[in-house]
Amino acid sequence: MKISKVCELLRAEQICGEGDREVSGGYAGDFLSNCMGKAVSDGVWLTVMNNVNVAAVAVLCEVGAVVLCEGVRPSPELEQKCRDQGIFLLSTPFDVFQSCGLLYPELK
Repeated sequence: MKISKVCELLRAEQICGEGDREVSGGYAGDFLSNCMGKAVSDGVWLTVMNNVNVAAVAVLCEVGAVVLCEGVRPSPELEQKCRDQGIFLLSTPFDVFQSCGLLYPELK
């Protein structure tokens, strides 16, 4: 699935990221140490964490996109780090549970 489709399904704003990359699979979680071991390469990572460490984990795990749920906006540091690293960063009004439900049929 393309990032543009993720944005459409989640009514998400694309804050950072160039182009329209392909993503598949996903992980939902806020404990960064868990995400480091379980996030899916080229997948979507759903979280409410908005600090700069999210970018480091996204790069380490090679996730396709980070989706901030519940209308969370990135901290200025996170947004800048994502821009610098070329990370797709999205924000959706849906909570994590709703977001997973909307994406699962398309990304399983």
